Amino acid sequence: MKFNGMRAIIVLASLLFVGVETSAQGGFDRSATEVINDMSPGWNLGNTLEATTSWTGAALWNNKGGLATETGWQDTKTSQAVIDFVKSLGFKSIRIPCAWAFGHITNASTYEIDARWMARVKEVVDYCINDGLYVVLNDHWDGGWLDDQMKDSSAATLEKNKKILTALWTQIANAFMDYDEHLLFAGMNEPPADNQASTNNVIYYNQVFVDAVRATGGNNAKRILVVQGPSTNIDHTCQFMAGKMPSDTAEGRLAIEVHYYNPWQFWGMEKDESWGKVFYYWGNGNHLAGSSHNATWGEEADMKSQLQKMKTNFVDKGYPVVIGEFGANWRDLSSLRNESQEKHNASIKLHYRELHRLCKEMGGMVPMTWDTNYRSQEGTKGCMTIIDRKTLTVYGTYAMEGINEIYPRPTDAYINVVAPKTDGRETVHTLQGVRLNGMPATKGVYIVNGKKQMRY
Repeated sequence: MKFNGMRAIIVLASLLFVGVETSAQGGFDRSATEVINDMSPGWNLGNTLEATTSWTGAALWNNKGGLATETGWQDTKTSQAVIDFVKSLGFKSIRIPCAWAFGHITNASTYEIDARWMARVKEVVDYCINDGLYVVLNDHWDGGWLDDQMKDSSAATLEKNKKILTALWTQIANAFMDYDEHLLFAGMNEPPADNQASTNNVIYYNQVFVDAVRATGGNNAKRILVVQGPSTNIDHTCQFMAGKMPSDTAEGRLAIEVHYYNPWQFWGMEKDESWGKVFYYWGNGNHLAGSSHNATWGEEADMKSQLQKMKTNFVDKGYPVVIGEFGANWRDLSSLRNESQEKHNASIKLHYRELHRLCKEMGGMVPMTWDTNYRSQEGTKGCMTIIDRKTLTVYGTYAMEGINEIYPRPTDAYINVVAPKTDGRETVHTLQGVRLNGMPATKGVYIVNGKKQMRY
């Protein structure tokens, strides 16, 4: 293998840390809470193994998807180099959203998963395990085969879906039987439910998932399993599911998953509407005087209140929390008059920093940043990409800075690395070796074309 420049340092440093971490861990002697506390910060391999090349229902329960789906929604096939880079940024766990029924079934009557697809998923999981990372592997939306029926409580539907879910998870669990505690399974993704009746179905399928995995035995008898709250919404989960976790033959091996996308107007809203404005500015000190795009709800106090609900209802009861998805769209505001790119950048940084800070302080929670590997801003819509997987550089600079303020990168070995120009253009890196898209507005010391420079 050929090594050069920054890439060489990152890969070698990653391999050095693998040996340290894997030798110190292994087996199933720790509770779910202890393991979850060791997984922060987390990152999502988004838009990848859960993707499809067809949106039609015809892709369900057949093998029309194939291996090509991996690059159906983004342009980079996952490699060991990609995962090495993720690790070098300080991430300790990777969530792998995955489809199984949606284009990867070779026998519709037995729900048999394509052996080639299973092998590819294992290959990607192994990239992470090779680097000493934890992995959360799930059954993502998956063509909606279960989500679309989540509110149907008829006995026939429940029994049919139990059969399918059991068949899928039995195959997955058997394929990964020998993996140690670094691999966690998550039964679903965002099961849609907003009342007690539909949540009862979520609870039922959570139990089916746990029973199916435990029945395979081996390491799966003690593997940490992650079950989902209704719509992975914190309020619904605490209202309708508190005290209703699945029964389990293994003690202290369950976790609960919710997602944190709040407030909608800040993280995902694409344009102003008649009922409200997009929030460009979030958090204390980041509002812009005179702007109609300052957040009016969902800021620090609300974030703390939401996480405290999960701590009270689940963490304190012995069920740690996987915040399986979290993020906010970073936007290019250069085309807008009278708006502040600098305050928006600071808002993104604070948003990521605050969630990671609160999770760390409360304990028993791992935030897992959503990442799409989609780099187009589409005007002011923005995007949620942190890592440019094609170039192995950081695209979401401000989000990454926010995370690293709470979870610093694991080594100082990158400080004096000289990164040669490869395309004739100026290269800018942080002191930690993260390549930036040009000189940032933030004051500090940077490495420009291999030499330290200070921005005042």
